[in-house]
Amino acid sequence: MAKAPKEPKEVFEEFVSDCKEIFGDDLVSIILYGSAAEGNYRPGKSDINFLVVLTEDGIDALDRALKKTGKWRKRNIATPLFLSGQYIQTSVDAYPLEYLNFQRHYQVVFGRDVLRDLMVDRSMLRLQCEREVKGKLLLLRRTFLETEGKARALKTAIGFSLTAFIAIFEGLLFLRGHDPIKDRKERIRRVCEDFGLDHSLFITLLEVKEDRLKVKDEQMRELFKRYLKQIRELASKVDSMEV
Repeated sequence: MAKAPKEPKEVFEEFVSDCKEIFGDDLVSIILYGSAAEGNYRPGKSDINFLVVLTEDGIDALDRALKKTGKWRKRNIATPLFLSGQYIQTSVDAYPLEYLNFQRHYQVVFGRDVLRDLMVDRSMLRLQCEREVKGKLLLLRRTFLETEGKARALKTAIGFSLTAFIAIFEGLLFLRGHDPIKDRKERIRRVCEDFGLDHSLFITLLEVKEDRLKVKDEQMRELFKRYLKQIRELASKVDSMEV
């Protein structure tokens, strides 16, 4: 029976073997990204994320992978992101933040390194960071009201949104000239320092997300209100950034 791995590298050989079996010569490369590539993998909690690059013919035959997806899920492998080289080259301008996050924290498991030479446009990146921060702020406000301030629902919202913000923080740090930061706490600290945010609040939010801190309804509502205020301040500062 397939088991969840203690370390991401435990699944590399079998995942590469599966992809070779499925796609043959249409397989260009396999790249590990996300928490597993950052060194933040938590067994039983984190997914293992792979970017699988195929030829255009391979993309057209994606249904070949259907027989393996159930097996991958049992091994904590999230549904892989299947892309072609052409799609990557023509999408960097539309999704600069996503590709920057790929590029800053990844490991080539098989084949060619298709990320190394990608060029991210700084002005497009700043614009996407602004759009993402402002969009998340609106969503958090709506969630606050729709959940009626219940701790469990707000905890879920904190978890999803903080994951997104940690990715956005990578883009903001790049724009400020910082090297990649794998440790999430250090990334949070650096962004809070650069943008004048409440560091202790974001560390508390991270502890809530990771089930290291239990918070009751009233406390959670106050925490969430402070979160909203900080994201509003961040949105204003990203809006006025010069790149």
